[in-house]
Amino acid sequence: MRYNSLSSMLGAIPRIHSITLGGLLLLSSLLSPCGGDVGDFSPCLNYFYQAWPPKGIQGTPICQRYENQYHFATLYSRERRTPWFSAYIYTQPQGKRPKEVWKYEPQLAKSQADGNMVPFPIPPEKVDQNVVESQAVQEDYINSTYTRGHLNPSQHHTDPDDRHATFTLTNVVPQRAGSNDGPWASLENRVSKNLQAYCLGEAYVVTGVIPYEKDRWLKDQGRVAIPEYLWSAYCCRNYSHNLPKSLTDTFPSYAAIGRNDPNSTEEIVPVNPHRKKAVLGYDVRPMPLPTLETYLMQRYGTPFSVFYKQCSGS
Repeated sequence: MRYNSLSSMLGAIPRIHSITLGGLLLLSSLLSPCGGDVGDFSPCLNYFYQAWPPKGIQGTPICQRYENQYHFATLYSRERRTPWFSAYIYTQPQGKRPKEVWKYEPQLAKSQADGNMVPFPIPPEKVDQNVVESQAVQEDYINSTYTRGHLNPSQHHTDPDDRHATFTLTNVVPQRAGSNDGPWASLENRVSKNLQAYCLGEAYVVTGVIPYEKDRWLKDQGRVAIPEYLWSAYCCRNYSHNLPKSLTDTFPSYAAIGRNDPNSTEEIVPVNPHRKKAVLGYDVRPMPLPTLETYLMQRYGTPFSVFYKQCSGS
C-alpha cells in the first residue's frame, strides 16, 4: 500500500503509525494530532457497542458533528483521503432521501477550526488549499467513473439532521455504480428491514473498506484511494427470538463483504454469473462476524475486531 506525504500541512506535528498489508509492515504518512472533534473518539463513544471502537487499524478519529450535534463516528485516513470505517446507531428511516449538500471537515485542514462539518463553497474553485491537501473534495469525484459511496447511509436514520450529516466526503469512498445502486443497496435495504422487524434495542453498525493489496487511486491522481471491497456489520443484543429460520444466523450480529471491482478474484466474494450486466461482478456475500474479521486480518496482516467480544455481551 502506497501513501502520500502530508508533511506540507500547516502546523503538522509528526506522529507515525503503522499498518501491515500482505504480511509486510508499511509506514503511513505523518499525522497531525487535532483537538476538538478530530483526533479523539471520546466525545462520540456512544456510537460504538460498549463504547468500544474497532481495533486493528489506525487513522484519524472524527466525531462527525453537524448543527452542533454529534451524529456518528468515522476513522479517517488522511493519506488515502477516505474513511477506514464509519460507525453509527441505526434508526428507522422516514421520508425521502435528503437533497445532496456535500460537506467537508474543517478540522482536518486546521485543528483550531469549528467542529461542525461545512458545505463546500460554490464554485468549487474557492475551496481552501489546506482543505484540498487534507481530505477529498468535490473535484476528486467529478468526471470520475465512481460514485460517492456512503459508509453511513442516510436511509439508516430517522432524524433529518442525522440524514443530512451523512453527506460529508469524510463518510464516502469511491464506489462503482454497479455496487452502489445494485447489490450493496440491496444489502442496506435488507439490513434495514431486518433491524426494523426484529431488533428490539439499539443496533450498532460499522461499515468500512478493504483496500487493494496495491493501492489504486481515483483518476490515477494518487489522492483518493479506491477500495476493492466494502464491508458492513451490525450488533443488536436485544432482539426478538421469534425469528424465521432464514434469519436465525443474523442476530445478535451479522456481517457482509461486497465487491467494488467486477474483475477481482473470487476467493473472498464469489460472482453470480447470472446477474444482469449492470450489476455483474458486484456481489455481496453475507457471513458470520468472525469470518469477516478473519478476512480483515488476512488483508491487513493484523488481528481486527469490529465489536467488543464479537457482540457476545458484556
